[in-house]
Amino acid sequence: MPSDHFAQIRASFARQGMMQTFEAQLTALGPGHCEITAPILPLACQQHGAGHAALGFALGDTAAGYAALTLMAPGREVMTAEIKINLLAPAVGTRLIARGRVVKSGRRLSVVTAEVEAEAAEGSRRLIAVMQGTMVPVDPVPD
Repeated sequence: MPSDHFAQIRASFARQGMMQTFEAQLTALGPGHCEITAPILPLACQQHGAGHAALGFALGDTAAGYAALTLMAPGREVMTAEIKINLLAPAVGTRLIARGRVVKSGRRLSVVTAEVEAEAAEGSRRLIAVMQGTMVPVDPVPD
């Protein structure tokens, strides 16, 4: 995988306003996989103090999408066609870790999964969500 392809993917991630709002970071990237972490900020919590399900969904969807993009032609972008989430536990902790991976990459569709964990201050982790979806390659939006 050419390093300039990964640079393009990192630049794409940097343009995501929602990820910036959540202070998310792209922490690992390789062929067919991506990891994104973000603190559980007060702005992304629900009324019980846990991270909102939308935070976990956004991180998992984004990690799965960028995992798919690593296996697509350089210069392409990716969009979610559909994605399903199973919420397993509340997002309680200091940060979330989302890991996306490609199950099957095709020319028109990529099937992806993601797992989202909540990490406590002392470092213990708990699986809070699993996701499965379909990503499609798209042309980038002109500047």
